[in-house]
Amino acid sequence: MDIKNRKLFRLTRFVLLKLPAVFSFLALFRKPAKRLLLIKTDAIGDYILFRNFIEILKKSEKYKNHQVDLLGNILWQDLNEAYDKQYLNNTYFINPNSFYEAPLRTLKQAWRLFGNNYEVVLQPTYTRVFITDGFAALTGAREIIGYESDNEGIVPRYKQKTDKFYTQLLPLAPEHYFEFNRNVFFFETVLGEKIDLQRPYIKANAANKNGIAILPGAGAFKRGWEGEKFLELIKRLMQQTAGPIYLIGGPGEVQHGEFLMQNLPEGSVENKINQTTLPQLIDTISNSSLLIANETSAIHIAVATRTPSICILGGGHFERFAPYPVGTPGAPVCVYEKLPCYYCNWICIYKTESHEPFPCISTVSLEKVWQATLPLISTQQ
Repeated sequence: MDIKNRKLFRLTRFVLLKLPAVFSFLALFRKPAKRLLLIKTDAIGDYILFRNFIEILKKSEKYKNHQVDLLGNILWQDLNEAYDKQYLNNTYFINPNSFYEAPLRTLKQAWRLFGNNYEVVLQPTYTRVFITDGFAALTGAREIIGYESDNEGIVPRYKQKTDKFYTQLLPLAPEHYFEFNRNVFFFETVLGEKIDLQRPYIKANAANKNGIAILPGAGAFKRGWEGEKFLELIKRLMQQTAGPIYLIGGPGEVQHGEFLMQNLPEGSVENKINQTTLPQLIDTISNSSLLIANETSAIHIAVATRTPSICILGGGHFERFAPYPVGTPGAPVCVYEKLPCYYCNWICIYKTESHEPFPCISTVSLEKVWQATLPLISTQQ
């Protein structure tokens, strides 16, 4: 949370911490409907690793007769509407961080959820955050299930209080460290049935995979490989392959794309950055023969659409999102230089200039990425 207006935040905090008791009391005087709320408000990649479980939940023996609603992130609204709308009754898309200094809007959203008379609320995100813990409690639902969680997304003094909002907090065993496996474990536990999924999947149309897609950004600048290295990599690809090369991504990749286009021969690369919707981005990746990217949602999209991929990987969330577990079908080829400080949750111990990536990224050499790339482009030469 990056709080600028402490007065407004204190009012929001009051709504999140004090009003759940009032809403729970009011809920005692009504009979819960057969209605369930899923809360999932993290980033696009997290949604890719989660979305298949919406269908599983809706078709499960336990909740097949329940109306299923979703409180999600506006970042991936169009993805949800394109692929998952048929499994949901109502959807609410928000920017979760925008509520911390908006107490009245927080109260209105809470009242809207409370009015739906949910019987069950499920929050399968392991790294819980303050705002969604509050929304879960403000539903007044009889059953609220989530993870015990860590403190990466919520400070301990708030988590100690919001833990009490849940009727069940699931502990996480060490063998479920990988994010997709955490989702499998959560829904197997809640539903009481075995889920046979090894990877995310998207039913995309890919008649003939062709070309190389490159996503040069990483959400946060310091988590991304240097533009100069991407530039040299693209030049090598142009010499070794005849197929098209695409630059892909969203608003966060615009500057990366401009740098590359300015330093590449005119017409040699097609710049699709910030030119596609999220479903169109998925189609581009699905129809590509190879994706090269930093650790971003694009890597998970590639796995889900069975597109070979190379992931240039740092250590902040190492093994939580990548590399995929050994044996995963279609897993990305991850290129990294493992440092003793890995698993730092991107709280870097090194001092770097604002224009420099973290050391765990900058130490990944062009040559190492190129050697990983060569076997995957051999069929395109």
